[in-house]
Amino acid sequence: MNSTLLRAECIDYSFKESGSQGSLSTNVLKGVSLCLNAGEITAVVGPSGCGKSTLLYLLGLLDRPEKGSIFFKGQEVGHSSEEVRTQLRNEEIGFVFQFHFLIQELTVLENVALPLQKSGMAKAEAHQSASALLEKLGMSSMQGRHAHKLSGGERQRVAIARALANQPSILLADEPTGNLDSHNSDTVFNLMLQLAKEKNVGVLIVTHNRDLASRCDRVISIRDGVIVNPGDA
Repeated sequence: MNSTLLRAECIDYSFKESGSQGSLSTNVLKGVSLCLNAGEITAVVGPSGCGKSTLLYLLGLLDRPEKGSIFFKGQEVGHSSEEVRTQLRNEEIGFVFQFHFLIQELTVLENVALPLQKSGMAKAEAHQSASALLEKLGMSSMQGRHAHKLSGGERQRVAIARALANQPSILLADEPTGNLDSHNSDTVFNLMLQLAKEKNVGVLIVTHNRDLASRCDRVISIRDGVIVNPGDA
C-alpha cells in the first residue's frame, strides 16, 4: 500500500473583494478533504471556477486555508511558519504550470539547473546534476537548446524536468497539457506516469481533460467548491 504524502482535511477558502457595497466574500472551497499518495497520479477535475486551481495552490503551500488543515507526511503545514512552508516548497514540492514559465534566454540545461543553484549548489555541480536528470528523462539531445526555440510539448517536458531538479516527493501540475496537441499530451502524461511509478512521486493533476483524467489512478471531481465524487479521496 502506498504511503500518504499529503492530506487535506475540511479545507475552506474564500476570495475577498472590496466594492461599492463594501467587502464581498465568495466561497471557493467548502470543506474539501483529500489525500495524495506516493507512487500514484490523482486527477482533480471540474468546470472553470469550481476551485480546483485554488486547491492546488493551497496544497502547494502558496496560500493558507481559512479553515481546515493540510498535512505533509503527518505534519500539519497549512498553518505553519513561512520559513517551514518555503523550505517544503523548495525541497519537497515540484510545480508544473500550463504556461511553462521557462526563462526564454536560457538553455534547457540552465533552466533545469536553476532551482539547484537557487538552493545553494555550485553552478558546475548543478549543471552536472541537471544533465544527469535530462538524460534519465530521455531529453539529453535538447539540453543545449534555448527555451524560446522549443515546441510547446518540449517546453512542458523541460518544465517537468525543472520541477524534479530538487527530487521532490510531490509533483503538482495545473493543466499541464492544456496547450498541447494529443501527441504531446500523451508524451507529457507518460513522463509523469513514469515518475510516479519508478520514482514513487505523488502526482496531482488539475485538468479539464477527461480523457487524461481517466488514465490516472484516481479521479476527484469538484463542483462549486465541493468534492462531488471523492474517488477514495
